[in-house]
Amino acid sequence: MRQYLTLLCVLLVAFGLAGCEEKQQAGGQMLPYVKVQDIVAKNVPWPAEYQATAAGSRAVDVRARVQGIVEKRLYREGSYIKAGQVMFEIEPDQYKAAYDEAKAAFMNAEREWKRIRPLYKANAVSQRERDTALSNYESTKAALRQAEINLEYCTVIAPVSGYTSKEAVTAGNLVANNTLLTTVNQTDPMFIDFSISATERLLRLQLEREARLMTPAMGLYDARIRLLDGRMYDKAGYIDFIDSQVQPTTGVISARAVFANADNTIMPGQYVRVYMDGDVLIKAVLIPQTSVTITEDGTYVMVVGEKDIVKRTKVTLGPFIDKDYLVLDGLKGGERIIVDGILKARDGAPVRYDDPNAPAKAAQSGGAEASAQ
Repeated sequence: MRQYLTLLCVLLVAFGLAGCEEKQQAGGQMLPYVKVQDIVAKNVPWPAEYQATAAGSRAVDVRARVQGIVEKRLYREGSYIKAGQVMFEIEPDQYKAAYDEAKAAFMNAEREWKRIRPLYKANAVSQRERDTALSNYESTKAALRQAEINLEYCTVIAPVSGYTSKEAVTAGNLVANNTLLTTVNQTDPMFIDFSISATERLLRLQLEREARLMTPAMGLYDARIRLLDGRMYDKAGYIDFIDSQVQPTTGVISARAVFANADNTIMPGQYVRVYMDGDVLIKAVLIPQTSVTITEDGTYVMVVGEKDIVKRTKVTLGPFIDKDYLVLDGLKGGERIIVDGILKARDGAPVRYDDPNAPAKAAQSGGAEASAQ
């Protein structure tokens, strides 16, 4: 019997020695093992991403400027046209006749003015005759210019480069002055319209006032867009407009980016993702999602303090930045928090963990020894 008791004691001692390096005890209880992370306050870029819609920078109505019959449409509906390209032709006969009549009257008045002018200098004609000749010359010149303009208006040209919409009047119809013929959407540059959450915008403005957020000089934000096929657009843009009021029905703030689009890669109405770059958080504290506990009375993290004692600390969280939470209040940097095994830890109780800085310290000490040798 004594031999069995001796053997049992030896086995218990052996198991205890084998596990002493892996298990620590405090007050007779095994300490929970957790993973920790040292919090470092640092400057962090804070880009923003939004769903957006492309729109032409100018939507110009093409209208008839004279009355007449539309003879031809010289473009394909929905196609891209360049500024100055002929789009419609309106019957010019009556305007050509009016131009010829005005030109004949002008030439007659011009000849009379050239005849009267030297005679007036020689005191051969009266002041009244001279003034009448000059008045006729100037009035017929103006009438000729008006007739020329009306004749030019019979050829309707594209006011801007862009995509055309469907024709509003078909060839053969009589149109009056100011009748809508079609619309041209200018696509270079291209506008990218998007909306910013009022909550996010107000938070950024608040952090800027508190000197915790640095914004671009003159408020000029850079912009990038991702197309529907997942490609990043190869041209950089900029934010040219952020509204100063919140839309009461949606609770968002309208904004707009501008991109060059000479090759027409972006089409009006296309959905894209827009990225707004330029904001930088000053001495920001970021923590992983796994370190956060959300309860009815608030949001908490477990801070490991002196003697590896855990302290339950309340924090105020902001939005996600990349994959981490932005801490608005509760942590200042320099703390050590639990990022894995948080359910094992208890407020006021010790824990055990591997020092996150141990590899770096070991590498530094190894390098120092090599230098000494």
